[in-house]
Amino acid sequence: MNTMAVIGTGLIGTSVALAATGQGVSVYLSDRNRAAARTAAALGAGRAEDPPEPVDLAVLAVPPSRIAEVLIAAQVRGLARAYTDVASVKAGPERAVLARAPEPSRYVGGHPLAGRERSGPLAARAELFRGRPWALTPHPLTSRAALDRGLELAELCGAAPVVMRGREHDEVVALTSHVPHLLASVMAARLRDGPAGVPLLAGQGLRDVTRIAAGDPRLWTDILRSNAAAMAGVVRELRADLSRVAAALDVLAEEDVSAEDDYGGHDQGVRTLEDLLARGVAGLAGLPRPGAGPPVAEAGLRILVPDRPGELARLLGAVAALGVAVDDVAVEAAEESGLRVRVPVPTADAERIGAKLGADGWDRAPAESVPAG
Repeated sequence: MNTMAVIGTGLIGTSVALAATGQGVSVYLSDRNRAAARTAAALGAGRAEDPPEPVDLAVLAVPPSRIAEVLIAAQVRGLARAYTDVASVKAGPERAVLARAPEPSRYVGGHPLAGRERSGPLAARAELFRGRPWALTPHPLTSRAALDRGLELAELCGAAPVVMRGREHDEVVALTSHVPHLLASVMAARLRDGPAGVPLLAGQGLRDVTRIAAGDPRLWTDILRSNAAAMAGVVRELRADLSRVAAALDVLAEEDVSAEDDYGGHDQGVRTLEDLLARGVAGLAGLPRPGAGPPVAEAGLRILVPDRPGELARLLGAVAALGVAVDDVAVEAAEESGLRVRVPVPTADAERIGAKLGADGWDRAPAESVPAG
C-alpha cells in the first residue's frame, strides 16, 4: 500500500495515519473540523489536502451513524480503490452500505479494538494498535481485493486481524466494550452525589472502574444508539444480577437476626454474593492478559523450591528474567522437600527455559509428583 486517505482526524483516525506514515505510506487527511485535520498534519500524520489521484485505501474514521453517507460521498468522487472504517458498530452501517453505496464490493468493515479515555488528534499515538485485535467484517459482496487492503492496514498498524461477521462482532463488543462503558458512566455519575469524603478516599479500584467514562459523550451516544439491540439483552441480564444482589444486601443489612428463620435468609444472601464474586473470577479466567497477544500453547514446568526464606522470590526473579509472566506462576503443593511450583511457559520455549533454570540450580519436580491431567 502506497497511498491512503483518512477521513476523520480524531484519536483513532490520526493514530491510523501516524502508523501508516511511519511505514512510508503517503496519507491525505480530511475532517469536517479543518483545525483537527491541520493538527493531525502538524503531528506528522500526513497532509491536510485532497489526493491528486485515487488512493489505495480510504479509512473512514467517523461515528457509526455517518459511515454510509461518508462512504457514498467518497465513492461518488472516486476517492479510493478500496474502503474500510474503524467504527465500533458494524451491522447497521453494513446494511446501509449494501442498500445505498454505489460500489459496496469495494468496502470492508473494520474495527481496531484500541483506544484511550482521551479524544482528539492530540491524544493519537502511532503505537495505539500494536498487538491489539483488529476486527474485519466482510459482507457478502466484499471483494477479495478490499478484504486484502483491510488485512494489510491492520498488519501495517501492528494489530492482529480477526475476520468475523458484522452481527457477531456487534454482539461481542456489546459485552466487552459498549456495556462496560455504560456501566463505567453509571458508576462515575454516582460520584456527583456521593459523600463529601469521596475525593479523599478515591483509590485505584475506583479509577480502574470509571476510567473509560471520560470518553466523548456525543461519540459514545452514537455508538450506544447504533448497537442498542445487542446491548439491551446484556443490560437486562445485568439488571437481573443487580436485583438479586440488592435483595441480598437488604437482607444482610438487617440488624435484628435473632430469630432462627432470619439466619436462613442471611445465609442465602451471603451465598448470593459469593456466587456472583466467584462467577466474576471465572469470567476473568478466560481473558488473555493485557498485551499477551493471541493465545499460545502452554506447557507447565514444575520446579521444586527449597523450604528456605527467600527461595520462592529468587525463583520468581529468575523466571521473570527469562520473559515469563510471574503473575501466572502458581504453588501447586507443599511437599517435604519444599514447594512444588508450576511455571507456565509457551510449549515452544519449554525445553530452553527448563534447561536454563536447571543450569541455574533449580530442580524439576519428579514425574510421579505431578498430578495426572
